[in-house]
Amino acid sequence: MQSETHKAAPFGAERWLADRITTAWHLLTGRPVSLYAASVLRIGYGLLYLIFLLREFPHRAEIWGPDSPWTPALARELFEQTGWRSILALSDSRAYFEFCYVLALVTSALFVLGWRTRVMSVLFAVVVCSFHARAIFMTDGGDNLVLLMAIYLVLTACGRRWSLDARRARLKAPRADSAPEPAGSRLARQLRESRTTLITVVHNCGMLVIAAQVCLLYGSAGLYKVQGPSWGGGTALHYVLNLELFRPWPALSHFVDEHTLLIAIAGYMTVLLQVAFPFVLFGRLKYPVLVMLLGMHIGIAVVMGLPLFSGAMIVADAVFLPDRFYTLLPHLWRRAAQRMNSRRSVPERAAGSGTVPTQGGPGTLGSKHRAVLPADRKDATLAAGPASPQVPSESS
Repeated sequence: MQSETHKAAPFGAERWLADRITTAWHLLTGRPVSLYAASVLRIGYGLLYLIFLLREFPHRAEIWGPDSPWTPALARELFEQTGWRSILALSDSRAYFEFCYVLALVTSALFVLGWRTRVMSVLFAVVVCSFHARAIFMTDGGDNLVLLMAIYLVLTACGRRWSLDARRARLKAPRADSAPEPAGSRLARQLRESRTTLITVVHNCGMLVIAAQVCLLYGSAGLYKVQGPSWGGGTALHYVLNLELFRPWPALSHFVDEHTLLIAIAGYMTVLLQVAFPFVLFGRLKYPVLVMLLGMHIGIAVVMGLPLFSGAMIVADAVFLPDRFYTLLPHLWRRAAQRMNSRRSVPERAAGSGTVPTQGGPGTLGSKHRAVLPADRKDATLAAGPASPQVPSESS
């Protein structure tokens, strides 16, 4: 009996491992996951970079153009050391630079709209890499995450939801259903299936890499803060609020700095959230954690004046929300709109009703008082038939 038990134990472990591998393989190759989250990343990062380029439009020549203190010659010298490349460094002409800038604006806008997303995702990644490499020391560091996500989004099918490509596919679907199935060879059918499987695998791997990148970012930032005495002592945010470089509104920074207890609590909560973030992703606890991180990034954007960094982190957090959350949003929006319309209609009805009392029709009494007729007119009135009631005057 003991020998049979020892034989059955390894067999059960092997079966469990085989089931897990099969489940993981089906999850990887079965269907593309988080399509709505990928679309949110596409819209978010494309819109962020478009706003960033529009905001810096008056200063474009001083940051990336011919007037930049980081000259094209210095950029090429750095490229030889780092291996970076930039389309902006191909020519020193101002006309060429203006053409590249307009091309970057158009590419970002089309990427947000989801027009030919496969091509636009590659062009968007080239644009972000080129502008980042051209003036790597001239930005605030918020574009570092945008650069990584732009490269990762090339691997994903980020145009299948909320895009012009998705709309075009919906319009073609009825015609494709009514059209006869093309008689192709078995090899052509297998090639189509292999292509679909490859796209699914690459998309799922890309989303996994994006999630791992965000977890690594939060975890490493939290562990790095733990090592410093200022974060352990609760005084780190005090020093941050007194840095001239991160004080767009000094009065606001001074007001926040006056609440020392709240600053210490916020510092401890920041470290706790960042360290615990990778460990709460597989339960419902991630939703309150994501809400607190949203508040933290909004505070960083307002108090420290880092909107690009905060926006990039907020968009990155959207990868952890399931597709059912995004499909539920339109229903919640319509329900909220119906409630607002009903609340508006109720006061209108209340204002319209009660001003004019309901009038009785012919043959019905419109008042609680009975009509009292003289005795000599009762017979004539009954003979003539029912008539509208008359209220007697005070003299009668």
